[in-house]
Amino acid sequence: MTGTYRAIQLQRFADTFRAGAAIVDLERRQPRPGELLVQNLYAGVNGIFDTQIARNAVDYVKIALPTLTGVEALGTVEAVGDGVTDFAAGDAVVTTRFPGGYRQWNIAPEGHFAHVPDISPEWLALASTGVSAAMALEHIGAVRDGETVAISAAAGGLGHLLVQLALTRGCHVVAVCGGAKKVDFVRSLGAHRVIDYRSESVGDVLAADYKDKLDVAIDTVSGTIFDAFLDNIAPHGRVVVGGAAADLEGRPEIVTQPRIAHKLYYKGASVRGFMNGLLAEHWPPARERVFALYAAGKLKITFDEQRFLGLEGVFDAVERLISGQSMGKVIVDLRTQQA
Repeated sequence: MTGTYRAIQLQRFADTFRAGAAIVDLERRQPRPGELLVQNLYAGVNGIFDTQIARNAVDYVKIALPTLTGVEALGTVEAVGDGVTDFAAGDAVVTTRFPGGYRQWNIAPEGHFAHVPDISPEWLALASTGVSAAMALEHIGAVRDGETVAISAAAGGLGHLLVQLALTRGCHVVAVCGGAKKVDFVRSLGAHRVIDYRSESVGDVLAADYKDKLDVAIDTVSGTIFDAFLDNIAPHGRVVVGGAAADLEGRPEIVTQPRIAHKLYYKGASVRGFMNGLLAEHWPPARERVFALYAAGKLKITFDEQRFLGLEGVFDAVERLISGQSMGKVIVDLRTQQA
């Protein structure tokens, strides 16, 4: 199959993804030995990562302009190259490898893809964000059954899966989110205590009810929420840093409190960075676990209520995610273009 396809290409470094990227036409070619040709049907959105890619601020990804963009996609195999035996035309597959996401067709080595049962977008959320949640909680957070786990941005794509995964381990879950609608959603997932940061002080609630009791605290927000998690970490507890949504600029702050070492040393606690892209070797077993939990009815996937269509919709989806308005996993339906 030859012809052209459309993809989002980063053409210049800029403050925003929209400012640096554009939709372009590219040649669609046959797969070479060891490659797959896949038609993407859905793309998962990682707004913070996309923004930082546009700014050339992701240390472990070396950008040579122009570059294609996007990480996650679900689609069907159209053709396979010589030597490929594990995939066949018609198979449903996912990729979570940059830059396989924001494009109508993906031509990449077979190792970039994994089988899924069908083309339901739930499998995309599980293979991408579900695996990421498992890595953060289990691999970096080293959670143990029955521990107390705190989660920020708990109504988001990653957060709502972290809540559920922690509950499957019998953990006591303290979830932080903003607004009554998100509070109701996270409470419906089974979180034991939901803190609405818009109407409550996270630091005050934790100091009153969870002083030195957080065994694992997973934060993707930074700022005062990170400080509150750190202040209330348990002896031998682990604060997992999975992002800094409130501080994308990384601007210096005047911090008028003891250095972080004083809060960690006497508790034997730790702060651990989580970057899922550096853990690819651990994805296959994590994918098997989250797929099995979903098949057993122990995980539910919620998608953001706003629908995004076609490559044009990616830009709006990125901006909605980083605005903090989204709830659940943000995806783009690539099967239909915007009118």
